[in-house]
Parts: sequence; structure tokens; C-alpha cells
Amino acid sequence: MLVLGIYGSPRPRGNTDLLLDAFLEGASSSHPEVRRLYVRNMRIHGCIECGKCDETGVCVQQDDMAGVYPLLEAASRIVIASPIFFYGVTAQLKLLIDRSQALYMKREIARREGGDASPDPSRRGFLLSAGATGGKRMFECAILTAKYFFDALGMTYAGELCYPRIEHKGDIGQHPTALDDCLRTGKSFTGG
Repeated sequence: MLVLGIYGSPRPRGNTDLLLDAFLEGASSSHPEVRRLYVRNMRIHGCIECGKCDETGVCVQQDDMAGVYPLLEAASRIVIASPIFFYGVTAQLKLLIDRSQALYMKREIARREGGDASPDPSRRGFLLSAGATGGKRMFECAILTAKYFFDALGMTYAGELCYPRIEHKGDIGQHPTALDDCLRTGKSFTGG
């Protein structure tokens, strides 16, 4: 089993990095292969809406997404982590998500040609997030984006852990349960 952790924060060792580290530590307890992607270190261009992936299922742009696509297709479990920026995921993570349209179109082309493009219930995705304010609707856009991202990949959305009122770097370490929640959920996410 391949577990892919996608670090969506522009800030190294920030709160969502710590959440994902704990989650992947829990996931590792059942000994899957774990891969980590740090989008802040990647060169990913925005979708140019050229329509070429509608015809081929392949993006024409040449950047670091070329190495991401095979991981998105091979992973049995994907967990994304992002702080909340203006009630959504970070721009860096959103670039990766937008460019995943090519994989959705690849599945859609296979469906049109008589193949099975239905979601694989054994593949699951999860969201981790933290935000500075305590707004009751703060995580709604990020959750919706994650659900559609995983749907585009043919995965089942397995849930989220979201923590409000986490503003400064390292504040998540002061939360009474967050890191333990992630460790425990990561373990169950992979069946460990």
C-alpha cells in the first residue's frame, strides 16, 4: 500500500506540517510505503485551460507535476494538509489540485471508451487543516475542495481533522489532542 502525504503549507515545520507528520507516523505503524510531497518545493504552473487533457487525459505542461501524476494514481491513501488562507487551501496546494484535472479526464476518457471509471472504494483520501480564527464555517471551502479533489482521483473521501484558533507557528503543539488525534487517525487510515 502506498500512502501519499501532500504538505500544502508554504511554511516549513508549520502547524499543518506537524499534523501531517503525526498522521504519517501513525500510518507507518502498519508498514505501508509512505511518500511525502512538499508542494512548497515544487515548480507547478497553474492550469492554462487549453483543453488538451480533455482529448488525451494528459497535461501538456512540463513541470514537476509530471512526477506527481504517477503517485496520485498509484496511492491507495492520500492525505493532504493545508492551513486556511482566506477560507480555502493554500495557493500552492490549489495548483496541484487544479492540475489534477488531467487525471479526471483520463478516467472520463476511459469511461467513454467503455472502461470502468467508477471510484475505487479501497482508495481513500483525508484532509488535515488548521486556521487562525474560530469562524464556524472556516473549513467548509477546504473540505469541499478536498472532496472534489479525491473524487476526481476516483477516491473515497474518508474525512478530516480541522483545528481552529491555531495561528502561530508551533501552536498546534499546545493543542490538547491534535497530534494524538492525527497519530491515531493515521493508524486507522491504513488499517494499523
